[in-house]
Amino acid sequence: MAKLTNFTYEELTIGQSATYSKPVTECDIQLFAAVSGDVNPVHLDPEFAAGTAFGERIAHGMLTGAIISAAIALELPGPGTIYVGQQLRFRQAVKIGDTITVELTVSDKQDRRKTVTLDCRAKNQAGKAVASGTAEVIPPGEKLELVRPELPPIRVG
Repeated sequence: MAKLTNFTYEELTIGQSATYSKPVTECDIQLFAAVSGDVNPVHLDPEFAAGTAFGERIAHGMLTGAIISAAIALELPGPGTIYVGQQLRFRQAVKIGDTITVELTVSDKQDRRKTVTLDCRAKNQAGKAVASGTAEVIPPGEKLELVRPELPPIRVG
């Protein structure tokens, strides 16, 4: 049984890091379009996307942002973390079938507000940067160890 643990503000140190990886699937693109309402044809229409600079369909940029959010929620600081803000720059398109690995590193701690700044870097399976930026978070107030919930069953179509 997989477990999730977290780090409280006091446990976090400058330079502490964690990684999280997720493959980007056709289902992810469809679900993200449905949830967000973003039906830009560059994400959904192969004919349209073939005529763009990318030459094929690409993932929504904010799907990469959501993968960064998952890394924060699951790895560093982990469950109970509150997202305060994100600065994000997209570097390269993410394609269906890419595996995105997010690297998070604690770069600053603000004792007065008990907030933490994380450097966020997302790379594809070739090691090429697809997004980078910083996130400001409030780490959880209590230490947790939880059974990792399974993703809910979803059917597209």
